[in-house]
Amino acid sequence: MEGHPGNPDGGESDYGSEFSPSEEDVLLDLLSKVAGDANGLPSVNIDGAEDDKGFKRSCRLRPVQAERRDHAQYAELSTVPSEKQEHDLAVEIDGHKGDEPTIESDRSKLARQASVLFESRPPSELEAIDLRSPLERFRTKPKKALSVTDLVSPSWCELQYWYSMTKHGKKRRTPAMRQGSAIHKTLEDQVHRTVTIDIHTKEDAWGLRIWNVIQGLRTLRETGITRELEVWGVVNGLVVNGVIDELSYICPDKDLEEEITARTAHIKEGKMTLAADQSTITSFLGTADGQQGTNGVLKSLRSMRKKTSKVYLTDVKTRGIKTIPKGASFRPTFMQLMLYHFLLSDLATNKVDADVLFDRYDLNSTANFSDGFIAQVGSLNEIFYDTPSDLFQSSQIAESNQDSMSLLMEHNSVQQLWGLMISEFSRTMPAGINSIGNVLKAEYRDQTDGSVLGIKTFMYDKGVIQDYVDDEMRWWRGEREAQGVIIEEAYKCRTCEFEQGCEWRISKIEEATNTYRARSRSVV
Repeated sequence: MEGHPGNPDGGESDYGSEFSPSEEDVLLDLLSKVAGDANGLPSVNIDGAEDDKGFKRSCRLRPVQAERRDHAQYAELSTVPSEKQEHDLAVEIDGHKGDEPTIESDRSKLARQASVLFESRPPSELEAIDLRSPLERFRTKPKKALSVTDLVSPSWCELQYWYSMTKHGKKRRTPAMRQGSAIHKTLEDQVHRTVTIDIHTKEDAWGLRIWNVIQGLRTLRETGITRELEVWGVVNGLVVNGVIDELSYICPDKDLEEEITARTAHIKEGKMTLAADQSTITSFLGTADGQQGTNGVLKSLRSMRKKTSKVYLTDVKTRGIKTIPKGASFRPTFMQLMLYHFLLSDLATNKVDADVLFDRYDLNSTANFSDGFIAQVGSLNEIFYDTPSDLFQSSQIAESNQDSMSLLMEHNSVQQLWGLMISEFSRTMPAGINSIGNVLKAEYRDQTDGSVLGIKTFMYDKGVIQDYVDDEMRWWRGEREAQGVIIEEAYKCRTCEFEQGCEWRISKIEEATNTYRARSRSVV
């Protein structure tokens, strides 16, 4: 969504799409040429897109020369042409234009509400309203699984997301959103190269997705940064997937991290009192005379601390205005980053039950990949070096030197390749959840040229995200009704396409009207 005066959020919403901006243009052009054809639409095959079986066709490669780069190098982007569209809307009620004073009849009001809420439904559906939960209707096999977007977008407005799914099947992409995708693609190309791969089976498609995660983790270790890293998890028994915009070893806010760390340590010290015969870990591991040792276990611990750098998450948002969101407008991004942290932590600690994922996507996890898939990916002849860079201040010799072909032959199934991916997570984040920084960063960029507008940082809070997800899952499972915005957030309605027919908004207006009338009568 583009910014509008009076809307504190202003920027676009962050919803994904199966097509890139250029592919959408191609598709729209083809559709426009056959708009009058009553016999159906042509079959369109676009390389790199995700087809109706979810097959993605882009293989990710690490940079030709992987080297450690300073984070500031990624701040600048080449200019991307902007796309802007403006529409003038005229509303007519009971035969009158919106600029004329009118009084709407009750009959017209009911008819208008029905037309907005059900205009795209056939008459048969009006007679039998679907009582299934959102999960049953939209995110149960054979439909796609839940995504991070599905869980965090309702934090803007549940009713808006509900109307989007029931009327359009998904959130419709706007020119601003396509422009945002172009910015993300430019950022990704700074870190990765992509090669088109022909996919023959579902298992090949999943093998490619897992392979790209492996590549992303190795790129992170070698260069200090990776982008567009896909993650999966099982949340409240349901499969959820998402894509993290950026991972790096750069702490986005050291002052915040140190403040929280010191506060946490102080709290722990206040709660913990050692018994008279209990030693501290330092004295226990020290020398016989009570002095801290300089070798043995303590030396190993120091060495491990030096080599174990934390990984920090960043989410990139593009906006059409120069300000960054605050308050309720920041809530979706706030929840999104914390959910990414939650999913990444489970992968880093091998808590994700892969069999649940394989079953959800109907995969034969032990089936071999096709010969064509192995030949294509193997022919890239990528050499995998696990060379500790100066990031870890080590002079160790490379631990692994394997090409793509031998790796795929040794891990020739989704199940085996998943195991390799988990080992890559362990190698990249050796301390598990403690290898993942709790300072999260939202970075805002101009949607026209990609320049950085500002950043917001905050701390991860597992309790907050768990409570939010639990409540959101109750709506997805149909255990409660969708809710609209509170009165203090009514500014969101001005940019919502469902404003006129929104039941929640109508009920709130009537509630406010009745309250006003009651007060007026009491005064008289």
